[in-house]
Amino acid sequence: MNLSKIKIGKETYEFSNLPEITNPSTFNEKVITFCKQWTDGKTSFEIQTSGSTGKPKTIKLERSSMIASAMATAQAINLKAGQTSLVCLDANYIAGMMMLVRSLEVGMNIIAVEPSANPFAKLESRDKIHFTALVPYQVKAILDSPQKDFFNQLETVIIGGAPLDEPTKNQLQNFSCQFYETYGMTETISHVALKKLNGKAKSDYFEILPGITIRQDERACLCIKAPYLPDEIITNDVVELKNLKAFIWLGRFDHVINSGGVKIFPESTEKKIANAFLQLNFKNEFFIAGLPDERLGQSVTLIVEGSLTLDQQQLLETKLKKELSKFEIPRSIKAAQKFVRTENGKINRAETIARIATLTSSSSAQNKDDQGLQ
Repeated sequence: MNLSKIKIGKETYEFSNLPEITNPSTFNEKVITFCKQWTDGKTSFEIQTSGSTGKPKTIKLERSSMIASAMATAQAINLKAGQTSLVCLDANYIAGMMMLVRSLEVGMNIIAVEPSANPFAKLESRDKIHFTALVPYQVKAILDSPQKDFFNQLETVIIGGAPLDEPTKNQLQNFSCQFYETYGMTETISHVALKKLNGKAKSDYFEILPGITIRQDERACLCIKAPYLPDEIITNDVVELKNLKAFIWLGRFDHVINSGGVKIFPESTEKKIANAFLQLNFKNEFFIAGLPDERLGQSVTLIVEGSLTLDQQQLLETKLKKELSKFEIPRSIKAAQKFVRTENGKINRAETIARIATLTSSSSAQNKDDQGLQ
């Protein structure tokens, strides 16, 4: 392990001389404490899972496995000693924690800033960053900010935590930075696959990291084996395999909508709807859900954050008929003033849907017939 420096707040520390902190509570204190534990040789760490493979739970990660995962990423995206990483994700979760591990093991300098929508706004003009990890809501906030050109100064950005929508992916084509979407979870000790989002190697497929093997189970869900994991990980993610090294993510098995016997993957449908929103210049967040329907079992419903005017919803309905198959077309559009979100910014679909009684319909046509919106 090569040791460099960490800049956090107004202080810069040598990794060999980090302060001892009792009962760390702030972001800065937690980052310093983790780095000290790591450099002192702590052999295992407990962390909370997000529920990707079942109910959330606390699991123990072994140091040797964390190093193996970190170095697989470093090899895949060519991280080098002496470079500088920006850590702007919560170190209590796997994404932030593994950013620290990669940096420490590769021998990178670290600039750590408290998580926010636009962490670039907290950087000083003289800061030179080579590598960072962001979640989608941070990417969007940066793209809407004066700091967006900072992407041309970076070398590599990995984006994870939730799928990135198509309009945002289109915006990334304007920058020289190399962007990768990640696939992984706490149980796999961060990502096990990367998808290039821009440049000559841009792809629709996730490519697995060295040493990883994948297969599908009887549900068509992805199963993952890694040399640093004790057991095979069986996910709830439905995928289409290109080969044994690449796949397309279709959506969550537990999100699948069964409408009149037809299975619809919300995440795949949402990609098409995102194109309609982009063309109409609608900036509302949205997702697709299957709400109870006496005749169909579940009915495809478009849930929009905020509201749409009558003219906007009519334009959207017309556009959706062109973008979607007849089974994907929402049978109604509902509006929620504010979506429920998790601590790391993901839309909490289950909690938002649980409050469906408070949603007000913004569609004048609901459940008219099997063709969806009229």
